[in-house]
Amino acid sequence: MAKITKVSPLAPAHFPVLPVIKGVSFATAAAGVKYAGRTDVMLAVLCEDTTVAGVYTRSSTRSAAVLDCQAKTGDEASGQAAIIVNSGNSNAFTGAVGIQSVQAITSAAAAALDMDANRVFTSSTGVIGERLPHDKIVSALEGLKSNLSEVNIADAAKAIMTTDTFPKGACASFDVAGKTVNIAGIAKGSGMIAPDMATMLVYIFTDAAIGQSDLQTLLDELTGPTFNSITVDSDTSTSDTLLLCATGKSGVSVGRENVQFREALRDVMLDLAHQVVKDGEGATKFVEIRVTGAQTEQDAHMHAMAIANSPLVKTAIAGEDPNWGRIVMAIGKSGAFADRDKLSIWFGDVLVAKDGWVNPDYREEDAAALMKLPEIVVRVDLGLGQSAKTVWTCDLTHGYIEINADYRS
Repeated sequence: MAKITKVSPLAPAHFPVLPVIKGVSFATAAAGVKYAGRTDVMLAVLCEDTTVAGVYTRSSTRSAAVLDCQAKTGDEASGQAAIIVNSGNSNAFTGAVGIQSVQAITSAAAAALDMDANRVFTSSTGVIGERLPHDKIVSALEGLKSNLSEVNIADAAKAIMTTDTFPKGACASFDVAGKTVNIAGIAKGSGMIAPDMATMLVYIFTDAAIGQSDLQTLLDELTGPTFNSITVDSDTSTSDTLLLCATGKSGVSVGRENVQFREALRDVMLDLAHQVVKDGEGATKFVEIRVTGAQTEQDAHMHAMAIANSPLVKTAIAGEDPNWGRIVMAIGKSGAFADRDKLSIWFGDVLVAKDGWVNPDYREEDAAALMKLPEIVVRVDLGLGQSAKTVWTCDLTHGYIEINADYRS
């Protein structure tokens, strides 16, 4: 697998200081699943009665780990729970041996941690189609158990990375009647990013108390405008998993209608989603696509994703070329309804085209100056209705080709 040596120019200055989530502890190990000289396994242990919600890829070739997690999601929140994740090998497209690997890992983890195997969730990320050396993960369990700490979440974020150039974390807090509720999350993702019901690998933890049904409903509702509104390369992973865990240790009960909790959780999810795009393989530009004036929200989403996924749009942005003809092309091919003569297009605050024709006051140099910025907004108004959608993407550079051409070597 290609060695990543350059950090994305869009990376945050540092990993955030995440609050301790009472009831969760973390440990990492260098098991040698694929990489040499770095941690590649993460274990999170959750206190008794932690509720767990999840969303997963709908890929028809999803991995054995995803299928196992799906089967367990929604079970009663009794006893401790655990999440064990490896990087370097996705254990996807590995047939019956893939299922056996998941069973071996979850059974061994349950025995080592003295918990029900149905409360052990596992994820794998990395190369597809290679047998997972699960014995290396099983052998690391005792060491992981002895090194558990509630302050090791930053190390956990590093252990789950593959082609990522930086670890990803986000947090939020709010007060209720003198008590503080904390939310902290970590994610990995850089390539093969076009989520469908979930994203990459994401683990979010809160000390709020909330029932599993409410937690699941809230997660389902918030995944659409966050993780399902990003794309790097239009490719959906076989391993996409998002787990949301609530320990209840803050002593504050919330429901799915709690505005503070909903907004804080959305902020964490959106922050992590944006970080994934900013770490897109070879990315140098973070791009927001805003589509307004659509007849339906589905049409707005289809138009926005057609623009965000277009290689011609993305390479033009990489070349800092305000080629608005590429935007017109993407709208035309999206499959959603559009009227050529009602289109208006902006780069930033520069109106490029309106009413299906170039703006007579448009000056190329104004848009070209905006294209040199690291963060760019492209806006399209369809002039047809009241529906809107915003999605986020990145540019497409030679770096993407270099990383993926060498991915398995």
